[in-house]
Amino acid sequence: MREQTLHAEISVIPIGTNSGISMSKEIAAAFDAIRKIKDMKAVLTAMGTQIETNNFSNILTAIEVAHQAVRSSGAKRIITTVRIDERLDRSISLEKKVESVMEKL
Repeated sequence: MREQTLHAEISVIPIGTNSGISMSKEIAAAFDAIRKIKDMKAVLTAMGTQIETNNFSNILTAIEVAHQAVRSSGAKRIITTVRIDERLDRSISLEKKVESVMEKL
């Protein structure tokens, strides 16, 4: 069986921070922790972090390290949304998914 590429989108919302209404400091800490995970690609977007990996446990690790980083930055509460795309018939990169849509425009 061929190894499949998994994609996930993680959106972390820190609540009760000392930064007021801005979340960029806490989000930066979360993204920095996520991007250090070995054998995983992480892309920061305006609404979350896109992840590409061949290892499902990397996704769970990304969630954990993001929470640790946001917790360490002083948040009193953290709400996280996770979406996982596990395509079993073939592997395709995040870039190829976007290219496929752009070709159809």
